[in-house]
Amino acid sequence: MANLTSKELSALEDQLSFEHTCVCKYQAAAAETGETALRDCFRQHAGVHQQNFNTLLTFLR
Repeated sequence: MANLTSKELSALEDQLSFEHTCVCKYQAAAAETGETALRDCFRQHAGVHQQNFNTLLTFLR
């Protein structure tokens, strides 16, 4: 893995934070809705953001 600059690390940290926030918000929305189709949509979006988070995290390992 190539060394990341401090600017790149900062951007990565910001994006990880954003993805984590999205996961939490979509999961909360899924838990609060009673509509099945909407709950599935929220869960799908949470899954996409979780995948994004996991992918970004690999750059730190």
